[in-house]
Amino acid sequence: MSKSERIGVVGGGLAGLASACVLGARGYDVVLFDKNPWLGGKAAVLAEAGYRFDMGPTILLMPSVLAKIFAEAGRDVKDELDLINLDPQWRSFFDDGTVLDLHADRARMAEALDAFTPGGDASGQYGRFLDFSKKLEEISQRFYFWKSIGSVRDMFDPSATFNVAMLADVLRMRPWSTVGRTVRNFVKDDRVAQMLDHFTQYVGSSPDLSPAILCGIAQMQTGEGVWYPRGGTRAVAEALVKLAGELGVELVPGASVESIQTDAKGKVSGVLLSDGRQVPLAAVVSNSDAVRTHRELLTDQKAAKKFEGRRKYEPACSGVVMYLGLDRRYEHLRHHDFVFSRDPHEEFDFIYNKGEPAPDPTCYVCATAGTEPETAPPGGEALYVLVHTPYLRPHHDWSTLYPTYRKTILDKLERTAGLTDLEKHIKFERWLTPQDIHDRYRVLNGAIYGLASHGRLSGGFKPANRSPDVPGLYLAGGAAHPGPGMPMVLMSGWIAADALDSDGLVEPTREPLAKRASGPPVGVS
Repeated sequence: MSKSERIGVVGGGLAGLASACVLGARGYDVVLFDKNPWLGGKAAVLAEAGYRFDMGPTILLMPSVLAKIFAEAGRDVKDELDLINLDPQWRSFFDDGTVLDLHADRARMAEALDAFTPGGDASGQYGRFLDFSKKLEEISQRFYFWKSIGSVRDMFDPSATFNVAMLADVLRMRPWSTVGRTVRNFVKDDRVAQMLDHFTQYVGSSPDLSPAILCGIAQMQTGEGVWYPRGGTRAVAEALVKLAGELGVELVPGASVESIQTDAKGKVSGVLLSDGRQVPLAAVVSNSDAVRTHRELLTDQKAAKKFEGRRKYEPACSGVVMYLGLDRRYEHLRHHDFVFSRDPHEEFDFIYNKGEPAPDPTCYVCATAGTEPETAPPGGEALYVLVHTPYLRPHHDWSTLYPTYRKTILDKLERTAGLTDLEKHIKFERWLTPQDIHDRYRVLNGAIYGLASHGRLSGGFKPANRSPDVPGLYLAGGAAHPGPGMPMVLMSGWIAADALDSDGLVEPTREPLAKRASGPPVGVS
């Protein structure tokens, strides 16, 4: 291969698109490959029979991350996307028939909790939990976000190990505890605790196995709010595709990368496409799953073995996704809803320990027609239902599992969420099983959220964005730092691009469009 100053991005998911946009804005020559005929990865759309569904992520948190990416090109995210703030953020349906809305405003939430648990101190307990969550979020902003890290050693300055303030931050992270235990130390009502447990479902992991630092997600959501982009979360992918094109990024959908190639010194030298073309490159950002990147794409097997030997990489959970076009609306649903299991410990034990679908699962339900009527025919509803399942095991055959589990899900929605006669009102239906997700998105064992966040000390860490083994290789996406969820994968794309830029391995071909945006972004209002 001839020497190149081009940067390649492997995978056009949200993280890959974010990297491409940041690098393009900073003056680099960038080409992006994706095996699918569309760009955006899981942020795809299903439109049929008058219904429109986001196929992947549906909850947009921390719009400031998007704002930071667009600011790289001197753009204002509010000019690129029509973002609608949702309140309540979600509605919770519990197995005992009670209902509780989650509000960002603390006074309004306190009022709702006092009515929900009369005579108790639920509002005070929740307030103290949020105060704790805010401290964790502040620690994350200082030490965890916006830089490439792969372990706790990367978070702190070794020369300040005995700094009293830093040690206090370490203690606030409660490294001896889990999300589930920490939540219940603050909140005594089982139902409210179950609701708070599900902040960790953004990262597809068990609250009973995940580190307490993830309690900071509560503040990230309540602090910046929950947003819906008009046009669905697919609109985010489309806005990034548009920006990348305007920045001169060459976008190549329908091009499958077979391998990431390295030279005699172990540095990235290019990629080999499935059609036999060899493309010389000076560096690569891989938005493919971090584990599968090393197992299946990297030709440097010594580096791949180093990666595998660094730690055990456990997939996060998978899921069943149902897209149901209804001929009616259920007016008591909000835009986002959680229909909770009867026993969260039983549910998580089945999914994360036994490796089997939970007999009484929690169902996430997104009903978009109230916010954007165009997603369904008049009077109808576009219902998105997600139920977490174990990642794929060798004995799982979802062609036989799905029909039975479909009935379990529909019965749960009717019984606990009051979706009476749901089956009769389904006029359009599609679905994805864990096997479909594995095949469609090239994720590890069908894991929706990349790698599990299990382990009190290591659970909060994913592979670093800058490869420590292969010069010129950078990782982005849900299986790289800082992890899964829309804001985190977008942030991972920014970090990978920023690390590449900082390393100086490649020369920009033109001047950057805007002054480099360093540090945490400004919020969006």
